[in-house]
Amino acid sequence: MIRVLVVEDSQTVRALLTEILNGDPDFTVVGEAKNGADAVRLARRLKPDVISMDILMPVMDGFDATKQIMSEVPTPIVLVTSNLDVTEAERTMHAMRLGALHAILKPSGPDSPSFEREAREYRRLLKTFSQVSVLRHWATASPAMTEKRAEGREKRRSGKVDGPIRVVAVAASTGGPGALQQLLAGLPPTFPAPILVVQHICTGFIRSLASSLNLTTRLRVKVAEDGEPLAAGTVYLAPDGWHMGVDMKRVQLSDDPATSGFRPSATHLFASVGRAFGRSALAIVLSGMGEDGAAGLVGLRERGGYVMVQDEESCVVYGMPRAAVAAGVVDEELPLHRLAARLEEVVVDDHKD
Repeated sequence: MIRVLVVEDSQTVRALLTEILNGDPDFTVVGEAKNGADAVRLARRLKPDVISMDILMPVMDGFDATKQIMSEVPTPIVLVTSNLDVTEAERTMHAMRLGALHAILKPSGPDSPSFEREAREYRRLLKTFSQVSVLRHWATASPAMTEKRAEGREKRRSGKVDGPIRVVAVAASTGGPGALQQLLAGLPPTFPAPILVVQHICTGFIRSLASSLNLTTRLRVKVAEDGEPLAAGTVYLAPDGWHMGVDMKRVQLSDDPATSGFRPSATHLFASVGRAFGRSALAIVLSGMGEDGAAGLVGLRERGGYVMVQDEESCVVYGMPRAAVAAGVVDEELPLHRLAARLEEVVVDDHKD
């Protein structure tokens, strides 16, 4: 049985979520909390498999509860949010940077025609993320401690970039928003290449992710548009429901069928970038569940592209980087705090005098 802690300040919504879970024999609700402080206490005592977490609550909100739980008793946390307005979406993105794994809209009431579908999706997500082995969140450690733990862990295979890098492609999933933020925040506004990103995230949150990243990086971050020109120092996020690829000069969006269940797909992005740029392409795989991207990296690597992945210790979930390593296509495996500096080293503006 999957043991769930339900955290929600509304008694009505809490009862609804509990009823949805108790109606499935795979789940048992081991505790209910009406605020973040209760959630922290119950997480310590009950050691649930997964936590369904509200954000806006009295006494202690979902931000502080997530941060404290991830530092004391790391547990998979799924955010259950009220709506997709800008303010709520920004709050959700902040909680995900603190260590929450995913976000979903609260199911409608039983009278809604979409209730059964939403309830199934709620159960599916909790079941999926209950299987994730999360690490103690790195935000609780000082930079000096993080660097000390990472000493000697960098794994460089070829370590040699064959040609001038003209494009960077990034893939991330679970744990990705926080990793992506740290990576981009370490890059200068004069970064000489465009950066294309596939981030698996709940539908409706990609624009909020772009807004959030724009507040913490000196680069320009936007949701990609079909046919727009590639520009240095700009980060293009794949939009909901569209594959993102490139030719030598422009973004190409596609509604082709999902690749291994994903649209946007990192495999689609990596394969496209490899075909267009060959040895001038660099790919990065950040924290994430599953294997998306690995198949695309094979083609990119065969065409001379360079591949980096986030190391296991700094990942929230090591699934996607592990799949890339297992495919034998990784040139370097680095801790998160080293990726931006290494990117600056290898992506050099070859047009400078």
